[in-house]
Amino acid sequence: MTMLKGIGAAVALAATLTLAPASALDLKETPGIDGSLPPVADRVPAEMLVVDLPAKGRVTGKHGGTVNTLVGRSKDVRLINVWGYARLVGYDEELNLVPDILHDVEVEDGRVFTLHTREGHKWSDGHPFGAEDLRYYFEDIVSNEQLTPSGLPPFLLANGKPPKFEVLDETTVRYTWEDPNPLFLPELAKSRPPFIYRPAHYLKQFHDKYGDPAFIETAAAEVKARSWAPLHGKKDDMYNARNSELPSLQPWIRLSTDSDRRFVLERNPFYHRVDSAGQQLPYVDKVIMTVADSKLIPAKTQAGETNLQARNLSFADITVLKQGEAQHDYTTALWMNSKGSEISILPNLTVKDPVWRDLMRDKRFRHALSLGIDRQLINKVLFFGLGTPGNDTVLPASPLFKADYVTRYATFDVDKANALLDEIGLTDRRDDGIRLLSDGRPLEIIVETAGESQTQADALELVAETWKEIGIKLFVKPSQRDILRERSVTGDLVMSVWSGFENGIPTSEMPPEDLAPVRGDALVWHAWGDHYETQGEGGEEPDWQPAVRLLELYQEWLTSTSKAQRERIWTEMLDIHAEEMIHIGLVSGVRQPVVIKGVQNVPVEAFYGWDPGAHFGIHRMDEFFLAGK
Repeated sequence: MTMLKGIGAAVALAATLTLAPASALDLKETPGIDGSLPPVADRVPAEMLVVDLPAKGRVTGKHGGTVNTLVGRSKDVRLINVWGYARLVGYDEELNLVPDILHDVEVEDGRVFTLHTREGHKWSDGHPFGAEDLRYYFEDIVSNEQLTPSGLPPFLLANGKPPKFEVLDETTVRYTWEDPNPLFLPELAKSRPPFIYRPAHYLKQFHDKYGDPAFIETAAAEVKARSWAPLHGKKDDMYNARNSELPSLQPWIRLSTDSDRRFVLERNPFYHRVDSAGQQLPYVDKVIMTVADSKLIPAKTQAGETNLQARNLSFADITVLKQGEAQHDYTTALWMNSKGSEISILPNLTVKDPVWRDLMRDKRFRHALSLGIDRQLINKVLFFGLGTPGNDTVLPASPLFKADYVTRYATFDVDKANALLDEIGLTDRRDDGIRLLSDGRPLEIIVETAGESQTQADALELVAETWKEIGIKLFVKPSQRDILRERSVTGDLVMSVWSGFENGIPTSEMPPEDLAPVRGDALVWHAWGDHYETQGEGGEEPDWQPAVRLLELYQEWLTSTSKAQRERIWTEMLDIHAEEMIHIGLVSGVRQPVVIKGVQNVPVEAFYGWDPGAHFGIHRMDEFFLAGK
């Protein structure tokens, strides 16, 4: 059995996080806290999470103030539950998986997980949080056919089988699978986690097993729900932050739904983290999210209208943002984007056109496309030479990184590209030099985009210039995200452009789902991913050997029991991608501007990503504070 103060095969709990009883610290009351609330010693857990900020190179902050930020859509209010990043277990900045909301986790044989909540931990409304909240999720939500008709999600299945779930005491539950389940803990640490706990004391009133039928009928009518199940679904909104009545464990909570243009998120007075000086986190009283036209957010940021901004900013905005620093007293930090590539060209390996399908699956063709791209030029023209030209793969910050993954078949070599295309048999050309396909059609590739990024369109124009030299005509077709995905589903999509792998900084403990055809939303192989997701009811069974092997390796990872085994699996999968050039990446390591105005403890150098990362979350936004406070 492994007792986890750092989890699984990950390293031990970082020294900057310690566990301590409330009596061990001289706890200080938060200024301005509602006087009707209990004192801080009764609000924090008996065994709270104490953060030693000086040990992390940060300063102890002060309470108070409001952080203003801009968002492009009303639904972006849900980002407060991303940036807050309170998770049962979560990643620290060194990508170690550590307990957070949980006091501890014990793992036995990779299949028995005992979760210990913190004694005395409370929801944002002051009600106790514990084993009953985890039981309610497992037994009354995800195991209830009316609330979860699709059944248990994949992370709760091991080799297709559910766990045995037990409540051991008021603060302890256990999940026991017959086989190892390495998906379980990483899933809990995601930017959008499954929230395997729910505020049972609040939601039971809407559940037909517990609630009063007359109350449920009235409540359902108020929200135009046809029965108790859709009513419960509307009230059970842990991620989207639409239900201001729903208790939370996050650092900031939404207490009012009176506006859909300006969202005020207030501190959770029962939050479980405390600094080593005895101050309960978060430091900042409020976070205000104001909705603005996404195209205007860079200009509004330059005008000093935000305290902390990365959302809706891109590399192309850096010059303008730098120009406004002196006048509006802010700093533009340049964090490393953690995507495998800023831009990635995606051949559709399951396109329905048989001629294109055969060509797309020919490794020599994909190599030729890659060798026909001048990545150095793209980096210089679009990213001022600050990125790293190369493939869509893991970044140097990942322990799985190998330099060869970046450079293999990624040099600009027109002669070699032409030789490969000749070797395939694409030797016939039109008068203008464009090659002809085997059926006589010109080798004209339509690369479809979501129409959301001018940088992507500019990069494709540069690619088009050099592909002419190898006899390929590229047309850029801007579209919309939904249309692009629909054309992938129908098999009409030949090639598309998107950002690269979302997680360019994986460890072996993270599931390699982006590398295998296991998701139907992957533009590079929808039919295979759909076949996997629907358990053979839809899509197509992979008939291309590299895809077959990637699936085999993914299945091996799902039953793996050791870090060494998972490292071997990841290494082979990354090598297959580098050799096969399944994604044609252009430039990685591009900088993400993060504008900081009057906020301290925000790192100047950091990485910016979704999973892992949660944008600001992994850098612990609850530790940020306002200068002068």
